[in-house]
Formats: sequence, C-alpha cells, structure tokens
Amino acid sequence: MTFLPAIDRYILRLTIVPMLGVFALAASLLTLEKLSRLLDFVAVEGGPVGVVFQMLATLIPEYASLAIPLGLLLGILLAFRKLATTSELDTLRAVGMSYGRLLRVPYMLALVMMAINIALVFYVQPISRYTYEQLEYDLRSGALGASIKVGEFTTLKDRMALRIEESEDDGRKLKGIFARVSNGKGQVLSISAREGAFLATTDSPDTIILRLTDGTIVQDTGSVTPRVLSFTRHDLPIDLPAIEAFRARGDAEREYILPELLRIGWDRGETPIKRDASQASFHFRLVEVVMMLLMPLLAVALGIPPKRSTSALGVFVSIVMVVSYHKINQYAEDLAALGRFDPVLALWIPFFVFAALILWMYYRVAHVPGGQAIGALETAFAKLTKKLKAIFRMSRRRRPALAPAPAE
Repeated sequence: MTFLPAIDRYILRLTIVPMLGVFALAASLLTLEKLSRLLDFVAVEGGPVGVVFQMLATLIPEYASLAIPLGLLLGILLAFRKLATTSELDTLRAVGMSYGRLLRVPYMLALVMMAINIALVFYVQPISRYTYEQLEYDLRSGALGASIKVGEFTTLKDRMALRIEESEDDGRKLKGIFARVSNGKGQVLSISAREGAFLATTDSPDTIILRLTDGTIVQDTGSVTPRVLSFTRHDLPIDLPAIEAFRARGDAEREYILPELLRIGWDRGETPIKRDASQASFHFRLVEVVMMLLMPLLAVALGIPPKRSTSALGVFVSIVMVVSYHKINQYAEDLAALGRFDPVLALWIPFFVFAALILWMYYRVAHVPGGQAIGALETAFAKLTKKLKAIFRMSRRRRPALAPAPAE
C-alpha cells in the first residue's frame, strides 16, 4: 500500500479494522443463532456431532452475503465518525479535500467487497445451499449413520428390532445391546450383549455387521423350552434400508448459479412460474450487490454527528436501514416469484427509492453548510436523552437515605 498517499493509507487503517471486526461479529452472531437449532436437530435425528459443523460451513456463504455489506458500511461509518469527532475531518476539509477525494479508498474497498459478493451470491452460495440440503436429507434418511437412536427401539426392514443403551467414541463403541430378530420361518432370536460395534463388509455395501461381545441368544422355536446359547463373540448381519438418491440441484431458484438463472429466466420454453421465479432470484441477487456501491455514501451521511455532539444515532440508523432494505427485497422477491408483480419492478423500484434517499442524505452532509441527514432525529434523540438523564437524577435524589445505626 506504499503507492497510496499518506491520507489514503490513514483512512484505510481507520476503515479496515472495524470493517473486518463487524464482518466477523455479524457472521459469528448469525452462525451461533443457527448453531443451537442444528444441535437440536442433529440430536433428535441421532446423527454424529461432526455433521453440525459441516452444515454450518455450508451456511457461511449465505451469511457472508449480508455480513459483507454491513461490515463495509460500518467500517467506513466508524472511520468518518472518528475523523469528525476528533476534528480531523474539519482540518482535511479546510485544506481543500472534498468528500469525493476522501471516499477514494472506501470506494476501492467497496469494489473489492462487491466482487467477492458477486462470486458468493451467484456461484458459491447456490452450491453451498444445495450441499446443506443434501446433508439434511442424508441425516434424516440415516445415510450418515443416524438411523439407530440410542435408548430407543429401531425397526430395520420389519425383521429386526434393535436397542442400544449407550454409545461412545462417536458411535464406534456400543454398550447394552438388545436385538430381536425374525428369520421369516416362525423362529425368533432374542439377543443381548454387553458390548458391540458396527463393521463394514466388503461383500455387499447394503449390509453391515454388528459384532457383539459377551452375550446371550435365546432362540424361540415354538416349543415349550427355548434354546439358550452364550457367546463370547457373535457377528450379526444387518441389512441396511434402501436410501433413495438425493434430488438433483435446482429444486429451488436459489440453488441456480448465474448462467442457469439467465437460461431459465429468459427461456420461452419454460413455464411462466419457473421464469418468474428465476428472474426474481436473479434481480434480487443483483440489487443486493449493486447496493454496495451506495454504502460509502450512506456511511458518510450517517457517520458525521452534529457539531459538538458525540451521538451514535447514525450507527443505529444505518443498521436498521440496511437490514430493512434486505427484508424488503426478500418480500419483493417472494411476490415476484409468485407472479404477482413483475420481477424488474418489484426489485428495482425499492432500489431506486433507497438510492434516492441515500443520495439526498449525502448531499445534505457534503454540500449544504451545516446540513445533517438525520438532523430532526438527532434533535429528538438529544432531547429524549436529556429527559431520561433528568428522570434518573430525580429518582436518585428521591431515594430515601439509610437510617443511621443506633448508638450502643
């Protein structure tokens, strides 16, 4: 970065640290919110713990597509807020530097983040979402070894009931095993064993071996006295249930990459519902990416507090605006996918309204002397803060003093 002028390097340092911090924090919060649900889901399905982290990894691109614009916005906003509150911004403006000049580095960062977001929303995110759906299907179907639940009876192919009391080493060591097996000839075997383990077979991929250790076999042959056998080791073959292959990618429009969206969305041979859904998904991803070009302007408009003020209201307003715009786009995409609105109008009208609002806010700060984008909100917020402080001080004054201890 030595090719950049000193002022650009300084703004880059002020921006990059909070930007990466906000990105990491936002992605972590979104991931942790999903982690508890995945842990409950995997526990109910009886799957291995490792699949939780695989499913979380497939969700990171989806969360990053929202965390990147938010991190870019707050990184630039906090950088200009620091310049404004320390009067450095006034000094830079006094020596002839315009806001456009100061935004050179933020726009370089915006273009880089925009390129990353394009790769995420148009290519990485659809593939990762499909992988997530596949892992969820495998977990529900038992393809990940989740069909045998600890502490419950599990029926396999209507000829075996199996119960396992304890499982250790991620399912590699089983304890307290009971199995009831029917051979289809009227004979029933009741098998109990102290320990056991599942072993794969090389002969048939549809069969596994349950190797039992130190147990008893009770064979009910229909006679009065059943046969009882003790064993040190016994191999019990188990036929795995047939698992259907997972569907092909493309069940939902969010699983399509960019070339597929363009081909389906403008193919007259497709059904109108399919075309509308593909076009809605394409325009939704496009407006989410293009909006990043306006994030530096919004950051400047909301990051500079009024003179002699350290209000952080702009930080709160910026988060509300970005999240609200994202939710409006999601709602518009759903309506367009159902064919109720034209996808272009449904997604681009909110974009132009939001862009016009940002441009007006930036113009107020950058070109109107003493102008504030949210001046009315800042005034109301300052009055509310003063009233709350006054109420708090009065409540402390009215608090009764503690009575002195009686003299001995």
